[in-house]
Amino acid sequence: MIKVAINGYGTIGKRVADAVAAQPDMEVIGVSKTSVSAEAYIAKERGYPLYVADLSRKPAFEKAGLDVAGNVEAMIGAADIVVDATPGGVGAKNRPIYERLGKKAIFQGGEEHEVAGFSFNAHANYREARGKQFARVVSCNSTGLIRLIHALDQAFGVERVRAVMVRRAADPDDVKRGPVDAIVLNPATIPSHHGPDVQTVLPHIDIVTLAMIVPTTFMHMHMVQMDLKSATTREEVLKVFEGHNRIGIVRRTTGITSNAQLREYTQDLGRPRTDLWENGVFEESVAVLNGKEFYCFQAIHQEADVVPENIDCIRAMLGTVKDPEESIRMTNEALGLVPIG
Repeated sequence: MIKVAINGYGTIGKRVADAVAAQPDMEVIGVSKTSVSAEAYIAKERGYPLYVADLSRKPAFEKAGLDVAGNVEAMIGAADIVVDATPGGVGAKNRPIYERLGKKAIFQGGEEHEVAGFSFNAHANYREARGKQFARVVSCNSTGLIRLIHALDQAFGVERVRAVMVRRAADPDDVKRGPVDAIVLNPATIPSHHGPDVQTVLPHIDIVTLAMIVPTTFMHMHMVQMDLKSATTREEVLKVFEGHNRIGIVRRTTGITSNAQLREYTQDLGRPRTDLWENGVFEESVAVLNGKEFYCFQAIHQEADVVPENIDCIRAMLGTVKDPEESIRMTNEALGLVPIG
């Protein structure tokens, strides 16, 4: 069993912990919190040993009825690999600890590519992760773009990509962030950071991205246009998506045309935390014009789509499963990822 430590038990960390616990070849040996919170009680309920960065805070946890197994360094020392799910920028500060203790670590998309020196996507560069001490799972938006671009690049070749991201303003539990009644350019300059982030995994892709933030908390929406190298049809593109294990097709017959309806659908499917782990490509939006111009809308769940990527990255870095498709199959099966399309 691969011993996994989750450093940072928040929005992503708690999801990765549950995903690790579901895998047949992994176990959670600990999770970390900086202060008492509802999530700390969830960790206790799940049976995950709880660690703290500063042992001076141990009495506060114990007063709240939460046992503390030790400090974060003790947790890291007992692990085969660490998933760093701390807030953006904190992972960079944690890297020297992992180096000193000689541990492998996976960072999230909130960190710069340079923190790890290698950015990961299961379908695009799984084999290249083997033997790396550090890797970074790219952001939710980049993960969604890479899946889509890589699938079509493998099938038809991609000449260039132009994409607009309509981003959620905050996660559902974040009551301190706006905007409330505004659409905010993110950034006002072009391109946004998402294109360069995609290129950390797919450096050969010509991509320009634009982004804006809107007053919603659940999912991003992408408007994607690609120029393909080989002529194809809408039907052939849909076949590629149907054969992809992390692209789901939101069928026209469902009547779903919004993020709210898609969230309700994942909830009705019984998904934990209503998570959409795959890309939600809207079938009606898929178009191929003049043989080579591809268009679509896709929904990206900012809390969830990177979760299976973290699981595959663990196996890739440790070399326990050499074939990416086998790891992806194992991960999806353990999560219960039945395609939405």
